[in-house]
Amino acid sequence: MKAFGILALVVFALVSSVSQLSAHHSWPVSNDKLVTVKGTVVDFTWANPHPMITLEVQTPSGQTEKWQVGGPAINRMEANGWTKTTVKRGDVITGTGYQFSDGQKIIRLERIIMADGKEMRLYGR
Repeated sequence: MKAFGILALVVFALVSSVSQLSAHHSWPVSNDKLVTVKGTVVDFTWANPHPMITLEVQTPSGQTEKWQVGGPAINRMEANGWTKTTVKRGDVITGTGYQFSDGQKIIRLERIIMADGKEMRLYGR
């Protein structure tokens, strides 16, 4: 009976950790349409779980907004040619991806167009 209790505990621990991992990897975005923002990089945090870029974006009315745009884990970004110096403060970039469904100015990026016109993908090539 004691072995059954240990086995049940191990199974519970495994199931719990898997559900937490899958929950973490789900970005709460709306996949209904792609959103594009163009702005100036004010910060680039190269850290797991998701490297994030802060952009200062000018609205059509002339106001400025801060947007957070990010991608997958570092190893996945590196596989697509990214490094911690791919973007720098002051760079003007255009990011396209899926915005958080609750309206926050946060985007899970699919690709970025650099100031020189080079396209950088985040998922796949």
